[in-house]
Amino acid sequence: MLDVKPVAGALGAEISGMDLSTELTREQFAQLRKLLVEHEVIFFRDQDIGHAQQKALALSFGPLQTHPAYHTVEGFPEITILESTPEEPTKIEAWHADMTFREHPPMGTVLRSIIVPPRGGDTLWSSMTAAYDGLSKKMQDYLDGLTAVHDFSHGFKESLAEPGGRERLAEAVAANPPVRHPVIRVHPESGRKVIVLNSLFTTHIEGI
Repeated sequence: MLDVKPVAGALGAEISGMDLSTELTREQFAQLRKLLVEHEVIFFRDQDIGHAQQKALALSFGPLQTHPAYHTVEGFPEITILESTPEEPTKIEAWHADMTFREHPPMGTVLRSIIVPPRGGDTLWSSMTAAYDGLSKKMQDYLDGLTAVHDFSHGFKESLAEPGGRERLAEAVAANPPVRHPVIRVHPESGRKVIVLNSLFTTHIEGI
C-alpha cells in the first residue's frame, strides 16, 4: 500500500511502499501519474534501480527525448549525465523548466541521484501553477494570450562562449532554432493554468 506524504505547501509529495526495481503494473503507473498531476513533483527514497529501470519508469509517462548538450549514459541515450565537480562546475543555476527550447518539450524529468553530498547541493522546485494562482486577476488576464520566445542559444550562452563551444554545439544550435510558447497554458489533465516562462531560455515576450 502506498504512503503519500506531502512535503511542502505548494507542491511535492514523498512516496513510499513501491519498489521501482520491479516491473510495475499498469495500475501502479496510472497511480503514479495521478500523484504526479496532483503534487507536481514526487520523490522516492532508497530505491535500488539501474539505468533500465529508470528508463522504464520514464517511458511509463510518455515518449522519451534526448538532450543535445550533455553527455549521456552509454547504451541509454535518453539518460543525461548531470554532475558538478570542482573541475567542471555546473553552469545552469537559474530557475528553469527542462528543454522548453523544443517545440514539444518533455512533460517532465525523472532524476536519479547517484552521488549526493552530505549537505547542500539541493535541487529546488517551484510550482508555476501556484505562481499563476497567486497573480492578481488583472495580471492573469494580461498574460493570457501573450507568447514567449525560447532559445537554446540563449540558455547555453556560457557554453557557447567557451573555447570550442560554438563548434561543439553547432549541431544542437542548428537543430534547435528559437520557438514560441504561450505564456499561459492549461494543464490537459488537472485543468489548472500554468505559467510557461523560463529564466534560462526565454528571451522575450512578444507584445510587451
